[in-house]
Amino acid sequence: MTHPSARGRAAALPYLLIALYALSILLANLTLNKFIPLPVYGLLSVGTIFFAAVFTLRDRIHRGGGLKAVYLAIAAALLINTVAALVTGTLWRFVGASFLAILVGELADTAVYQSLLHRNWWTRVLASNAVSVPLDSVLFNLLAFYGDLTQGEIAQIIFADILAKYLIAAVFAIRVRQASRALT
Repeated sequence: MTHPSARGRAAALPYLLIALYALSILLANLTLNKFIPLPVYGLLSVGTIFFAAVFTLRDRIHRGGGLKAVYLAIAAALLINTVAALVTGTLWRFVGASFLAILVGELADTAVYQSLLHRNWWTRVLASNAVSVPLDSVLFNLLAFYGDLTQGEIAQIIFADILAKYLIAAVFAIRVRQASRALT
């Protein structure tokens, strides 16, 4: 039998993850046009550092709350980020690029994850990230920066985004898995 406090923590978990998901996207959008040059090749958007957590958070939301919780998380993030864009005066080009990339990338991630529910968590995470990370990175950066930056700069940003998202998401997934094991 499950202890009542453990059930309460499990029920609250999707809401905490949804809040972290929306916050990660908000921080990513607030820092999306600040770049760190990588030593050899690539321009890393500071926003990517925050956004990398989104993929694993979405997978944990899916695991903890199901498909309905994932759709709630995506809707909450889009709403919060639209309001933040209005308050901060973010260029609508960035808002639209973010909105579309989140919608397409996260729905693709969710579809892959959902189709692999019969597989273990790591397989679902790796497969869904393999689709959504490049899709999100290419779509967002082309929409946000095409015409303002050179094609070479955009290529460097996309390269650095994909690399950083995979690395940070992998580290984040390991930490989340360790934390979830500690709860059980």
